[in-house]
Amino acid sequence: MPLTVRFTNLLIVLAVLVMMAVALYMEHAIGLEPCPLCVSQRIFVILVGFWALLAFLHHPGRFGRAVYGTLGLLSAVAGAAVSSRQLWLQSLPADEVPACGPGVEYMLDTFPLMDALRVMLTGDGNCAEVAWELFGISIPGWTLIGFIGLALLNLWQVLRRR
Repeated sequence: MPLTVRFTNLLIVLAVLVMMAVALYMEHAIGLEPCPLCVSQRIFVILVGFWALLAFLHHPGRFGRAVYGTLGLLSAVAGAAVSSRQLWLQSLPADEVPACGPGVEYMLDTFPLMDALRVMLTGDGNCAEVAWELFGISIPGWTLIGFIGLALLNLWQVLRRR
């Protein structure tokens, strides 16, 4: 089956569903509590899938495909930046790791919105903990790989001729 524009959007949606299924499995079955940066990464993953689902359902022409692809690309790049930030925090020596903060739900309930968003995008000491690895790559490393793949698919959607 050729990778048509519509099929590529479906592929992006399926990739996002797999990424979210893995995240929810790790949270609910394994018991890994997501840190603020993890929650932010989930939001960007969902955004990428949202744009691809809209494009799949809408099946736009060339201009619309470029708009949806650009929105998906920007969402994937923003998610990759958050993943990179978490990888950087994980690489810090123990004495340079920022202090741990409260959970995301507590922050959203009690902190001013801008303060909660700042922590969700910059992270805290909880984000520096490496709780799980596969082949020596932590969760944000795998998420970064996923964001790179999603960004490339969206870039291809923007640049392809047909």
